[in-house]
Amino acid sequence: MNLRNRMTRCAVITGLSVAATVSTAPQAMATGAQMNAGSVSSSVALGRLGPLTDVVIERIRVSDDVAASKFGTDSPIEDPVREEQVLAQVRKQADAAGVNPDAAVAFFQDQITASKVVQRRLFARWTAHPEEAPTKRPDLGQIRERLDRLTTDLLHELKNTERLRDKPIACTAQLALATRSGARQERLDTLHRQALRVATQSVCRSSEPAGQR
Repeated sequence: MNLRNRMTRCAVITGLSVAATVSTAPQAMATGAQMNAGSVSSSVALGRLGPLTDVVIERIRVSDDVAASKFGTDSPIEDPVREEQVLAQVRKQADAAGVNPDAAVAFFQDQITASKVVQRRLFARWTAHPEEAPTKRPDLGQIRERLDRLTTDLLHELKNTERLRDKPIACTAQLALATRSGARQERLDTLHRQALRVATQSVCRSSEPAGQR
């Protein structure tokens, strides 16, 4: 093969290599974008407080099962002994997780209050309209196991959002975004939206000791 033929062949090979690289670049970029998109944790509620709000909404929904498990039984909605046990455990877990214990207890007191708001309203509805009452009674023990898991998740999110929650103006704006978008996406009714407001009322001042509120 003479010099001219060799040079021509090299040029063709180089051209084909460049063309292949150009043609595969968009695909590689698309694949990379998909991988990056998949690595971002999804949240129904928007904003920096979205993940925390998601878990709060999930806990509120569990209140429906709590009500169903208690309705028509001797189990009361108000259970001070159980509440004290839950809050004592929260204080212990918060301290271990590096979360302000007083702030965590105040936040979880709101979760308990929100749950009771749901339970009372559902009890009243089912009493007035027995045909709407649940026909199956969820196991309260299993429900409490779910609540314990949610407690861990909520403490994790409280820790993750600690700096934001120390900034009242920014936190208030982010909380409004998260709760409104979360309620809309989850299609919460009036009762559960009310419970969400109760459950999140201490989010933006939860870094303050309870005695300073």
